[in-house]
Amino acid sequence: MTISRLHKFAGIFLAFSMVLILTTENNAQRRDNTRISDSKISLGLKEALSKGVRFAVDNLGQEDGFFKNPEVKIPLPKSLKSVARVARFAGYGERVDNFELAMNRAAEKAVPVAIDVFIDAIKQMSFNDARKILFSGEDDAATQFFRRTTEDKLRGKFRPIVEKFTEETGVTQSYKRMMDKAGWMAMFVGKDARDLDGYVTEKALDGLFYMVAQEEKKIRKDPIGRTTKILRDVFGILR
Repeated sequence: MTISRLHKFAGIFLAFSMVLILTTENNAQRRDNTRISDSKISLGLKEALSKGVRFAVDNLGQEDGFFKNPEVKIPLPKSLKSVARVARFAGYGERVDNFELAMNRAAEKAVPVAIDVFIDAIKQMSFNDARKILFSGEDDAATQFFRRTTEDKLRGKFRPIVEKFTEETGVTQSYKRMMDKAGWMAMFVGKDARDLDGYVTEKALDGLFYMVAQEEKKIRKDPIGRTTKILRDVFGILR
């Protein structure tokens, strides 16, 4: 056999070996995915979601849970920024600050009611849902499932709490006083500021699902975040 033919043969053999290795690895991965039972996957996903919910509610449903967390703090509506500047210039900066604080306090009051809604959604998760979520390849697939199945119900529960809090604490009156000080500029206020309770409700939902997603990512990627055997077994197969 000539040197050139030998090199050619070696190249073909190497390529064949690589294909064989990759095929073997893929088959092994598929076997791993099928070896774990649907019931175990379901238990693991439900535990991960429960952990994420507890993490989110414990962090957000307390004083300063929103207000002192820069990732979820609720800012003034965009269309109120110019109004707030005018109010500050007129010497009403403290009222603007208190108004922003009150919006965050309202969200903090609303979040704890999410627990019951989430528990119901977890109970209704099917084996098929759980397997799709686990092997989706997305870091927040479980959170997305949660959002699809609970957001409308949570919105309905959050808003009355937000409305009650803003009424009791005088947020609405503060808002009206701030708008009075803004004069003609108040004409340019957008939809986000015309329905403040709706704005706070949506921001509270965004913050809640953001925190659930952060915990899910930690469980998926960080073995330290998998604090129980079921979490280690189920999410360990994703490595």
